[in-house]
Amino acid sequence: QVQLVESGGGLVQPGGSLRLTCAASGSIFSIMSWYRQTPGKEREMVARITSRGTNYADSVKGRFTISRAENTVYLQMNNLKPEDTAVYYCYAYAAGAYWGQGTQVTVSS
Repeated sequence: QVQLVESGGGLVQPGGSLRLTCAASGSIFSIMSWYRQTPGKEREMVARITSRGTNYADSVKGRFTISRAENTVYLQMNNLKPEDTAVYYCYAYAAGAYWGQGTQVTVSS
């Protein structure tokens, strides 16, 4: 059974940092990503990591870094902005798409 468990969200001031962690189990995943969603908007891809490398949304390039250690994927978020406020979801692909439960990130003074 595949499980994705996220942690690391919270409240941070603008300019601050957070690190999200997603621990995946139950399969070997070829793609692991982070998405985010705000009310009334579609879920958007923030960062993706595969065997070929990493990809980032333009809005987070230079501020966010995705990394992976076996079946755990991290998202280091620096210089956070209020517009980064969202629920962040972990995504993993292994002959099917799997999602975590989401973790809230709030950037506010």
